[in-house]
Amino acid sequence: MKRFEPYVFLRGIATRWDVLAFIVVIGLVVFLGETSRGLFAPLTALQTTPISLDPWHLPEYAARTTFRMFAALALSLVFTLTYATWAAKSERAGRLLVPILDILQSVPILGFISITVVFFMSLAPGRVLGERHEEHVAIFTSQAWNMAFSFYQSLRTIPIELTEAAESFRLSPWMRFWQLEVPFGMPALIWNMMMSMSGGWFFVVASESISVGHTTVALPGVGSYIALAIEQKNLSAIGWAIATMLIVILLYDQLLFRPLVAWVDRFRVEQEPGARVPDSWALTMMRRSRLIQAATLRSTPAVMFTSRAVKRRDEPLPEPADRPKRSMDLLWVMLIVAAVVAGLWHIVVVLIQNTPLKEALQVCGLASLTMLRVFVLISLASLVWVPIGVWVGMRPRAAQIVQPIAQFMAAFPANLLFPIAVYGIVRWKLNPDIYLSPLMILGTQWYILFNVIAGASSIPAEMRYVAENFRITGWLWWRKVALPAILPFYVTGAITASGGSWNAAIVAELATWGDTQIQARGLGSYIAEATTAGDFHRIVLGIGTMSLFVVVINRVFWRPLYYYAERKYRLT
Repeated sequence: MKRFEPYVFLRGIATRWDVLAFIVVIGLVVFLGETSRGLFAPLTALQTTPISLDPWHLPEYAARTTFRMFAALALSLVFTLTYATWAAKSERAGRLLVPILDILQSVPILGFISITVVFFMSLAPGRVLGERHEEHVAIFTSQAWNMAFSFYQSLRTIPIELTEAAESFRLSPWMRFWQLEVPFGMPALIWNMMMSMSGGWFFVVASESISVGHTTVALPGVGSYIALAIEQKNLSAIGWAIATMLIVILLYDQLLFRPLVAWVDRFRVEQEPGARVPDSWALTMMRRSRLIQAATLRSTPAVMFTSRAVKRRDEPLPEPADRPKRSMDLLWVMLIVAAVVAGLWHIVVVLIQNTPLKEALQVCGLASLTMLRVFVLISLASLVWVPIGVWVGMRPRAAQIVQPIAQFMAAFPANLLFPIAVYGIVRWKLNPDIYLSPLMILGTQWYILFNVIAGASSIPAEMRYVAENFRITGWLWWRKVALPAILPFYVTGAITASGGSWNAAIVAELATWGDTQIQARGLGSYIAEATTAGDFHRIVLGIGTMSLFVVVINRVFWRPLYYYAERKYRLT
């Protein structure tokens, strides 16, 4: 006899996955509506409703901060798909666009905020929207360069057999972009989006409350909440902010990035046999929900636009004439020359002409101190995380446990912990030049761990068996097997960690706790002081010096080391 189920008829209307999907979707709609409210409100509205340290306001502040993060992430994705594609497709443009991108990622983001805050406020004078523009661009600069480089490298390394297959099917450039190039670059791009999101939290917390001379920016959000808690020396408020950030990071990780990682796994060209396929409960919900399936079917015509927008050509395109090509080359050279002349004129007139030699030497000396800190911190972090990363990468079960924890820690904005460190330094009267330095690498050390784990997990099983058969152990195993195998991956992580540490120096070398200010000598504190004073000449001088040091170090040390490691120790 069949068991009677009184509510069985409800299954034909909605399943439990439909209910869960409905709650998630409606929650997102309400979230977007609440956080975008007040964009066109006057700036006086911020003064009439000042930031409150009441923990009940933290969910609203966290929602506003998260909305700004995702708005900047969407802008970064559009920039990546256009700029990186242009640089990869056009050899002429790539010769200029790639070096520009390399230099842009060396510009300190917090110093960039100091220059642009007045400009963006003038776009919408007297409105909150102007300050939102400034913050979105600040977060954009912390996310876009890494994502663009990732997609550019993917486009440059598409396997020849896939390119030949696209030519055999006579795909138009538009179809080839959406059906080959974007899917091929998507797995690496998603992971870099996760890391860019993690780096963006550091700068959004720092940019929500910033003062440049007489211009003060204080938007409702976690960053301004933390700034007020520091000003009032309220450790309990900082604790509430840390707990809130942990919940926010967990939510967007489970609702966005985990489903994306599981979804893009289908686009991987090389699938390791026996490897664990990533899964996500949110992706399962989307696949099983009838509501989302119906919405997907409705949006199918829009998705098919990527295949139908440009018709295929059966016959090859005619070769362009030499004269138009020469004209384009001449126009391109003229544009480059004009840009170089304008840049040199501004550097000479605005910077060099008004900078005494003594001040220039002083700034170079401060940059050398910061550079020394960065190298020492990278070395210490390498001594800690390289052995751990190799141990985890050689054990798949351990990697499944450690990687989510490490990703969660990397997503946590390290500058939320700065007030606690400053409190300890002030209370025990420690030396700021020494004890402020570790704050520079708190949020960037994870790049080294991630890349070392990836390198260790890619060591072929044959190489491990050979080492076991020849009984290679101890330091000999590290010198002949482990270190050569992970060196290309380690250098990649160290370059990213080094650049992040230079940026973090602006916040870490000059920290405050209430009325108490502690400072470590270095270029970061120089830029921070100039920003507070509104001295744009010193801000530009500090930014230019830091960019010059980062570019020179990358070209002289990191790039040659990377090419050496890739050429000599590449396993495939």
